[in-house]
Amino acid sequence: MTSAPAGARAWAWAGLAPFVISAVLVWLVWPEVRDHAALALAAYAGCVVAFLGGIHWGLAFGDAASHAPGTPRVAGLGWAGVPPLVASVALLMPPGAGLVILGVMLIVCYLMDRRYYLARGMSAWLNTRLRLTVIAALCCFIGAAGV
Repeated sequence: MTSAPAGARAWAWAGLAPFVISAVLVWLVWPEVRDHAALALAAYAGCVVAFLGGIHWGLAFGDAASHAPGTPRVAGLGWAGVPPLVASVALLMPPGAGLVILGVMLIVCYLMDRRYYLARGMSAWLNTRLRLTVIAALCCFIGAAGV
């Protein structure tokens, strides 16, 4: 496979809409509702970061099915818990600081995915993931700069 399936790419690109809309709203809304727009951006980014960790949980259990039954790879399971943990901490912070952490975490998730995807022969997803990551992380940084 040379690229991600078209349907998956379409849904992935559509998933950027809340990032872009929320980041723009942080800069366009009245000051008294700016924090709400930033919080909406942070909440969505946190969900996406947690989802990216969940992918590794699924991959670890998929590996278990093809190897020794009931024994998922511990490394995959360990990493799978990091993104939701970091996202939950970021969501407890003021939106400006939390968005910076979430933007950085999106980049870290891409770097980890790159490592895992290459090892599993899933490199077709990496071009799409890189573009999505750049845009989503930039939206987090732009949103953080606006609050």
